[in-house]
Amino acid sequence: MTALKQYQRLEASGLWRPEPDAERREVIVSLGDASLTISEFSGRALAHWSLAAVRRANRGPGPAIYHPDGDPGETLELAEDETTMIEAIERLLRAIDRRRPRRGKLRLLLVGGLSAVLVLGGAFWLPGALVEHTRQVVPAVKREEIGAALLSRITNIAGQPCMTEEARLPLRRLALRTLGETRQDDLVVLPGGVEETAHLPGGIILLNRALIEDYEDPDVTAGYVLAEAVRARRGDPFGELLDHAGLWASLKLLTTGSLPESALDSYSEAVVDAPPDPVPTEALLRAFDRAQMRSTAYGLAREAAGDDAGALIASDPHAEGGGRLVLTDADWIRLQGICSG
Repeated sequence: MTALKQYQRLEASGLWRPEPDAERREVIVSLGDASLTISEFSGRALAHWSLAAVRRANRGPGPAIYHPDGDPGETLELAEDETTMIEAIERLLRAIDRRRPRRGKLRLLLVGGLSAVLVLGGAFWLPGALVEHTRQVVPAVKREEIGAALLSRITNIAGQPCMTEEARLPLRRLALRTLGETRQDDLVVLPGGVEETAHLPGGIILLNRALIEDYEDPDVTAGYVLAEAVRARRGDPFGELLDHAGLWASLKLLTTGSLPESALDSYSEAVVDAPPDPVPTEALLRAFDRAQMRSTAYGLAREAAGDDAGALIASDPHAEGGGRLVLTDADWIRLQGICSG
């Protein structure tokens, strides 16, 4: 989603306040591929903001103040002399805004489409049709905003995402290796909450810290990430949210452009509580083959956890070689300390 490649990995200092009554804290602000990461000077991440959901609270001279969309109580203040970072954020926000469908036009189209559905639908057919219509017309930028809003709620349950300065680049390399070039900021490591892995609309994949800390081989962790990516592709993360939220939540999204807070809260809890759905072995083996990764290490970990994963071991597409390294030993060691900050 990055509009300006020259601004990747840009850092600045700022003042962050997690809630209206809290004291401001001096932090390091990092501009990543599609997000702002707010960290302590030690490297421990305090907050993770999707650029698609960042809003500016003030204009004109003086410090620039930003907040997540829908949460003006959490703020980030950048001093006037942090001109490079402010300019980068503003240019990226303008680029993102240009990609959004204009509110009036989008609302007119959505309301028109909704009217057609209401005319054609019946009481037994309408709920499914309305959810499907919503799934088709809501743009990618809005899905990313909703994913960021869900992540913010999940971190209230599971704790702030883990991050150290040493682990930042290895985590991006793991995402690059398993998810692809455009998704290097889509892996989020949580200190608790999710049992293993989970996914959110907009491409975010959540990973429990134990899947990094409890294994000596990065192929195991990469296998869990790859399995969750296959699970997300086989379904529709945004459609799963709409199915959970129900008819009236979809109706509100169509008519107002936002989901009810109660629907977001409920789905966040469901993501944390739900065990991962099984992934067909054939689909998983094809994914390992395309990624040029061994499936044996992941299969052994699954069997140790009590699952039937013999086929992942017996049919490893790269058991005889030909696979590519997931991470170097140095990167793996740094990544295993991601939650030690």
